[in-house]
Amino acid sequence: MFRPAITGTGVFTPPNVITNAELVTAFNAYADRMNAENAKAIAAGEMEPMQHSSEEFIVKASGIENRYVMDKTGVLDPAVMHPLLRQRDDDEPGIMTEMAVDAAKKALAQAGKTAADVDAVICAASNLERAYPAVAIEIQQALGIEGFAFDMNVACSSATFGIQAAADMIRAGSIRSALVVNPEICSAHLEWRDRDCHFIFGDVATATLIERIEDAKGPHFEILSTRCATQFSNNIRNNNGFLRRSRPDGMADRRDMQFMQNGRKVFKEVLPMVSQHIADHMAAEGVSNTDLKRLWLHQANKTMNDFIGKKVLGREPEPGEQPNILQDYANTSSAGSIIAFSQNSDDLVEGDLGLICSFGAGYSVGSVILRRHTS
Repeated sequence: MFRPAITGTGVFTPPNVITNAELVTAFNAYADRMNAENAKAIAAGEMEPMQHSSEEFIVKASGIENRYVMDKTGVLDPAVMHPLLRQRDDDEPGIMTEMAVDAAKKALAQAGKTAADVDAVICAASNLERAYPAVAIEIQQALGIEGFAFDMNVACSSATFGIQAAADMIRAGSIRSALVVNPEICSAHLEWRDRDCHFIFGDVATATLIERIEDAKGPHFEILSTRCATQFSNNIRNNNGFLRRSRPDGMADRRDMQFMQNGRKVFKEVLPMVSQHIADHMAAEGVSNTDLKRLWLHQANKTMNDFIGKKVLGREPEPGEQPNILQDYANTSSAGSIIAFSQNSDDLVEGDLGLICSFGAGYSVGSVILRRHTS
């Protein structure tokens, strides 16, 4: 039995920032446009007018202040309200591959390794740009990695589920190392025309290099234990897919073909599920809340994270104990907890324990307990 460790991480941040102010200006212009086009129906009481959004509303609802996106021109155009990404030829790298390769190279550099040191690539993301060939295999080829690669999707929990899959293969001895990459173009599945969710998501890509601990060349985090769980729910859903054209209304601009959620039910049902999952995982490994130095949580909503942090630690988290990055990145689906880990882990000292946890649609929840080693 081999011991797995995280030896490097990398984050690709898109070049375009959309502030809450920019987003609100575009959304309100769209709302005015729709209200004007439907003035008669609104006056007749046949439909409700669209309400304006505001910066105050967004921050209060989520804690988000900015988001990074691959394209902002389409999102901020009231006549478009979605990203505009060019069609690529089949012999060009896909956009997800382009993002993932950047993050992967950073993870390899941090670990002092090259593509020759990697045996497998797992592309774990909430939305994949095509059904096949696997995006992971394209990433594998772009990096020049031998071995194998595959895609997996567990929505916002994809990163932690990918880490568990990689860690299990390393423990079993079938591979020495794996790259888990999380290229998330959330802007393409977000409904920017919906006031209740138009501010939630941003784009990013993260990568995590996992190796046998004896192969680590520098500071690293030993993976002590992983745990995953799922429970079916329709409260977060996207009905788009390749069967769409086979249905009578499949080509319609249906609301359910983009991100949808019942936020109140998600909040009520997911929080106790995640809190109990973490508590059970820690108890099974003999880790108490006083042992835990850092919580790197899924970055969906500040209120949710503050609640979970308080439940897990048994008190209000001290500054830095449960870092949030969503104020800058927004919700980046599976990548959020990895951004938080990558940007807020170097200060831990030998023997410190931390826990990565992601959760979301499914419902799904994955947790990873780590021990810091400085050499």
